[in-house]
Amino acid sequence: MSDSPDQAADATHDSLVTVAVAGLANVAIAIAKTVAGVLSGSSAMLAEAAHSFADTLNQVFLLTAIKRSEKPADPRHPFGYGMERYFWSLLAAVGIFVLGAGFSIYQGIEAIVAEPKLDSLPLTYAVLGLSAVFEGVSWARAALQVRAQAHAVGAGTLEHVRDVDDPTLKTVVFEDSAALLGLAIAAAGITLHHVTDQAFWDGAASIAIGLLLIAVAIALGRENKAMLLGQSVDEQTRRDIRAVIQDSIGIDEVVELLTMQLAPDQLLVAARVDVQDDASGEALEQYAEEVERRLRDRFPEIRHVFLDPTDAPEHSKPLG
Repeated sequence: MSDSPDQAADATHDSLVTVAVAGLANVAIAIAKTVAGVLSGSSAMLAEAAHSFADTLNQVFLLTAIKRSEKPADPRHPFGYGMERYFWSLLAAVGIFVLGAGFSIYQGIEAIVAEPKLDSLPLTYAVLGLSAVFEGVSWARAALQVRAQAHAVGAGTLEHVRDVDDPTLKTVVFEDSAALLGLAIAAAGITLHHVTDQAFWDGAASIAIGLLLIAVAIALGRENKAMLLGQSVDEQTRRDIRAVIQDSIGIDEVVELLTMQLAPDQLLVAARVDVQDDASGEALEQYAEEVERRLRDRFPEIRHVFLDPTDAPEHSKPLG
């Protein structure tokens, strides 16, 4: 939570490149899977095609999220448009569910009932292998960005994926991980169908892919919902912000501290503070300016600071 403005800009650029790479990979993969699915009659391959088309649409949502979130603040939106990134990312999660999961489960049920035969297996396996390569490249790009960001903030890679405030990066990581797992499920279902001559396995694989996409959509939807509702920063960052305010000149006690994530690189801080009893109006202004300066120096992502001088006895139990 202490990236400089240049680091924040670099992170946004990296996210844009990551999403673009994922989008290009998904377009090529979706077309190849569709051809292989139609020729082979595999419901699992068609489910994977739907998965890739859903991912492609999601990349469009994510690119839109990045560009629109960069719009400057205006009178109607004084805190800027940073939360658009969470809104469009939420739509991406819905897209995974509606397009990918719904079609996959439908194809699986139809395959189990109709029991189609498999054809063009060499082409099917070739497309699965090629898809794994493309998805692997996209996943590696996202993984490298996550590792670099985690190293910059001194966190573990998995911990950073869980806590990162950039929904576009998190969505790409989740999508690509689900895509690689989906390819493995499809390959297993097609192989079992071929070996046993039972279409149930192909259909079951398609249904499993649909359930996997539902799980990813729910996880991403929950994350973006929390941000749209005004999520606070993590506990450690909140303690650090409190300490900076508490140690500032003229501040006797931080009575209440509220924070809200406006965007991955934008933070709002509001605090009620107990100041020295004999402080004049001019002194209060100086205290507030000093607190804001120290906070911005320590946390460049802080965009807005609001301080409310109050008496500690009226709020004897500090909050936040």
